[in-house]
Amino acid sequence: MRYFVTGTDTDCGKTFVSSALLHAAQARGSTLGLKPIASGCEVTPEGLRNTDALSLIAQSSVKLDYSQVNPFSFEPAIAPHIAAKHLGIGLSVDAICQHLEALPLSSADLMLVEGAGGWRLPLGGGEFLSQAVKQLSMPVILVVGVKLGCLNHAVLTQEAILADGLTLAGWVANVTDPNMAYLQENLTTLTELMTSPCLGVVPYLPSRNVAAAAGYCDIDALS
Repeated sequence: MRYFVTGTDTDCGKTFVSSALLHAAQARGSTLGLKPIASGCEVTPEGLRNTDALSLIAQSSVKLDYSQVNPFSFEPAIAPHIAAKHLGIGLSVDAICQHLEALPLSSADLMLVEGAGGWRLPLGGGEFLSQAVKQLSMPVILVVGVKLGCLNHAVLTQEAILADGLTLAGWVANVTDPNMAYLQENLTTLTELMTSPCLGVVPYLPSRNVAAAAGYCDIDALS
């Protein structure tokens, strides 16, 4: 099974939830997490490294070279297409698809490809990352960062995914605001508005403990 993981916005917890899903799936088979595009990378003796990509690697039983997991890495924490333009790097739908199709994807029982930002991440030249997902016909998992405004963001993202002709395989509520008023009422409304299965409700975990978050995820609910 392979899925693309997107989110309602930046910092909604895509990596945290993706890592938790991979952790939860380890008891059932092999896992692989990929992060094709990442900004805000750190300079290391081995080259640019991104904490999100490293988190996915830590929860992957199928081990690949870093460059295979995160082929498009940029040091500035800015929109990837802007960083790519300044470096003269071609960031395109075809480049992303060609990279993913060249990987040993069948070696993992569960593969998660984590996006960057939200569903309509620009690649430049009028292209969007969502077009690569459509070209690869990948079902989508949506991470909803639960905070004020998340209902609108979740519904709009769901509508865009479905309008692109893709399957929304499930969604995860990740509570990012520990002081959100009427939290349960918002979660109930989310459940009513979303058309796919809820794969879990991850409470606010200041420790960011992946194993703890995995306990709130239901892999079996994936459609």
